[in-house]
Amino acid sequence: MQLTLLKCKIHRACVTHAELDYEGSCAIDRDLMRLAGILPYEQIQVYNLGNGERFTTYAIEAEAGSRIISVNGAAAHKAQPGDRVIICAYALLDQAELADFRPALVYTDEHNRVMRTGEQIPPQLAAA
Repeated sequence: MQLTLLKCKIHRACVTHAELDYEGSCAIDRDLMRLAGILPYEQIQVYNLGNGERFTTYAIEAEAGSRIISVNGAAAHKAQPGDRVIICAYALLDQAELADFRPALVYTDEHNRVMRTGEQIPPQLAAA
């Protein structure tokens, strides 16, 4: 049996551009892509924290160190500069791969600077 698990995410990235007249994709700073483990042309899911939009596209590289997160093509209707998004990629794993699997988690600030990285999301606690 294969299971779909979170491979990696860039958490709370800030959209810097929304380019309607550009070939559809999401351009991501090459350094952020590499740190998260997102490959060029890999399918990604983008979740907009501000308006609740969720969409599928693919990643392309933006210049390393540019801190660019550009939502392009039709998806530009779903995110605008300043929106905070979660960018995720998923992987199919079989049972033998599960024991050693850890997702790559990259947490950014409002300027798309890396604040921290991790491999585990802590359990959510009940409200007091």
